[in-house]
Amino acid sequence: MSGMTEVSSLTGRLLVATPALADPNFERAVVLLLDHDEEGSLGVVLNRPTPVDVGDILEGWADLAGEPGVVFQGGPVSLDSALGVAVVPGNGSDENAPLGWRRVHGAIGLVDLEAPPELLASVLGSLRIFAGYAGWGPGQLEDELAEGAWYVVESEPGDVSSPAPEKLWREVLRRQRNELAMVATYPDDPSLN
Repeated sequence: MSGMTEVSSLTGRLLVATPALADPNFERAVVLLLDHDEEGSLGVVLNRPTPVDVGDILEGWADLAGEPGVVFQGGPVSLDSALGVAVVPGNGSDENAPLGWRRVHGAIGLVDLEAPPELLASVLGSLRIFAGYAGWGPGQLEDELAEGAWYVVESEPGDVSSPAPEKLWREVLRRQRNELAMVATYPDDPSLN
């Protein structure tokens, strides 16, 4: 692709906070990267449910949101804006991408929350609503990766809609076929070791 620098895109991958990551916004966070290029990165934290029901802010979408049917805090940026991330199963080609949905990676895409929900009701496998997002400027994420703040792992479609988001950090690490599976056993408070 022309114009791309040597930033290899991590779009669609997960950033999993390492135990070394000190920023409380991202402690034990699992972030799905929705965009990653030389201009920076944008993602949503998959494991920060809030007490707010989707129906309280986006009534029409509440029935389509998976369990738990709450809004998730996607990150510290733009907390007053909502992002919809949805899995559309078996959607391999952009020609059949449903109206109101834009592919990010594989079956995962962004939902246009301004669109009528009934446009997508029949095709959505799962929907999650996020308030805010996580953003990194040019090169910022690369610096954090170099500092060992994040593990980068493949996402699975079920990560977006995990019914037990509080277990996602350990689950994602546990399924890795390397030393990361061991990290999943870290106690929540390392000083207890």
